[in-house]
Amino acid sequence: MKNKTVLVTGGTRGIGAAISKNFLEQNATVIAVATSEKSCSKWLTEMQQAGFKKAETKICDVADFAACQKMVASIITKHRRVDVLINNAGITRDTSLKKMTKENWDQVLHINLDSMFNVTKPVLDIMLEHNFGRIINLSSVNAQKGQFGQTNYAATKAGIHGFTKSLALETARKNITVNTVSPGYINTEMMADIPAEILAKIVEQVPVGRLGEVDEVARVITFLAAVESGYITGSNVSINGGLHMY
Repeated sequence: MKNKTVLVTGGTRGIGAAISKNFLEQNATVIAVATSEKSCSKWLTEMQQAGFKKAETKICDVADFAACQKMVASIITKHRRVDVLINNAGITRDTSLKKMTKENWDQVLHINLDSMFNVTKPVLDIMLEHNFGRIINLSSVNAQKGQFGQTNYAATKAGIHGFTKSLALETARKNITVNTVSPGYINTEMMADIPAEILAKIVEQVPVGRLGEVDEVARVITFLAAVESGYITGSNVSINGGLHMY
């Protein structure tokens, strides 16, 4: 990954932070995107203290197309290119459809699915110019099996599969691969907030008998991003401990 520039949306927390760090460990320049200046500052300080000099951040609302264009333009001005794009940003607003508000629906659609276009479009333009790129989109096991109270979230994550396959066909002859990674229940801050008795029931459903770790997801993503992985495109890699197989 030396001399590669990597853009990670939602790259300062949870799975995104692990992805960003994994690329830094491979000597890539990493731009981690978040909406909060506090989150960006905290992550950047941690990476600098760990000795990673190629860590950068951008504050951007990925639901805002104009803001994404401006962000990518600033990256291109400085680095000339974006070699790897990780579309990781996402939110949940869980509730049954009966109780779901239009705001609940719209927020999840805008952040999880609209961002796929908003960020990928300007990045793709520069990848096409350089005839190289790796685009990896984060979906979810619940896009495949569904989940009570997640009609909004599951719809966006299922949409990512269609986006990935279609774009993979468009870019296959341009040395640009597009793949999806679908995590199951991963040991993040979000999971830590779940009451112990409920968490135990979740783990009982997973055949391997544990939560996944963020580094396990990050390693798969850096593998897909490698130059040597150019024959893998339009694919989905499930990382769910056997929770859902198909």
